[in-house]
Amino acid sequence: MTTIQFTNARLIDPEAGTDGVGSLTVRDGMILARDEKAPKGAMVVDCGGKCLAPGIVDLGVKIGEPGERHRESFGSAGHAAAAGGVTTIIARPDTLPAIDTPETLEFVTRRAAEAPVRIRHMAALTKGREGREMTEIGFLRDAGAIAFSDVFRVSTEAKAITRAMSYAKSLGALVVGHPQDPGLSVGASATSGKFASLRGIPAVSPMAERMGLERDLALVEMTGVRYHADQITTAKSLPALTRAKSSGLDVTAGTSIHHLTLNEFDVGDYRTFFKFTPPLRSEQDRLAMVTAVADGTVDIISSMHTPADEESKRLPFEDAAAGAVALETFLPAAMRLFHAGHLDLPALFRAMALNPANRLGLPQGRLALGAPGDLVLFDPDAPFLMDRFKLRSKSKNTPFDGARMEGKVLATWVGGTQVFAAEE
Repeated sequence: MTTIQFTNARLIDPEAGTDGVGSLTVRDGMILARDEKAPKGAMVVDCGGKCLAPGIVDLGVKIGEPGERHRESFGSAGHAAAAGGVTTIIARPDTLPAIDTPETLEFVTRRAAEAPVRIRHMAALTKGREGREMTEIGFLRDAGAIAFSDVFRVSTEAKAITRAMSYAKSLGALVVGHPQDPGLSVGASATSGKFASLRGIPAVSPMAERMGLERDLALVEMTGVRYHADQITTAKSLPALTRAKSSGLDVTAGTSIHHLTLNEFDVGDYRTFFKFTPPLRSEQDRLAMVTAVADGTVDIISSMHTPADEESKRLPFEDAAAGAVALETFLPAAMRLFHAGHLDLPALFRAMALNPANRLGLPQGRLALGAPGDLVLFDPDAPFLMDRFKLRSKSKNTPFDGARMEGKVLATWVGGTQVFAAEE
């Protein structure tokens, strides 16, 4: 058995809410002890006073297999994740074709084995993600689907979604929804307001998110299904989310790191690397989301990693593909919230690691004894200049290109095996 003793570490424990110097013992891929003497023969890793935290569990990563391997493969995504401190990827089903059959799910599961990090898959809730006929949820769950989602395609067929939710409820499956009214949001590339009007960009009101969320929550109340809203990005959505939680519905919510660290003005002169789904919001909405994460109204922060090639981004703003790669920029972007004093490190890792793991029923995301030895060693203060061409993702569409950032991943372990070490 392999034993590793991490010494002189600043342990970030999201479960206990603590941040202090200590040691950690990992044996045979599992956390064996904390603050105890190194066992005989253990390999000692001196952390040099840097932060040692549970590896990030990233819920909602787009990988281009099958159909768009030129944008991102399991191999490239896995290496990017390891370099970014992401030890568990929860992959989205919006592939070509969609992951809507057990056969497709088995294919991507085999392909994911080449990655150096853990990869689990969501499956589509409806066939072809078309919102009309539910998938074989039971068979997909047996084949390893960890949750069910049609991602950004929001169905207007409430009866079909109700059937799918009812069946998911009977199996105890988690449904991941995208709160958005499709009628209002179709064709929109920005949030409505003075900025979008001056730029002439097709826009959508923040009320479209609230309307979509209210509909989904009504269906959740009707069916009793376990539900997670993938991205809550506007202050107008928060009262509905709070009411749902206080009434006892099995509901959680997430937001993306981009919506916590960027706002609508970052689009500037039609910079397509800043085009997202949903679009970037006002500074007031951004700050409301930061507060919602801090007080637990919003449970999870994810990267919403969405690779896009140069050809799909170098287009007029409204025609360009939405989304950004974020596996490697996730942690340094999150450090902006830490350095601004909005969230401490245990709170950040609660939202980035512990809460997603808990919601998905995974043992990762914690430093508890017996938990997997999935760890990230990082320096929250190390400054660097982001260069998109150094990213390990096949696609280079990051809004942080050229930005001065703080927070470097020094090393990453999955099950006690080192999968990344930063260059000296």
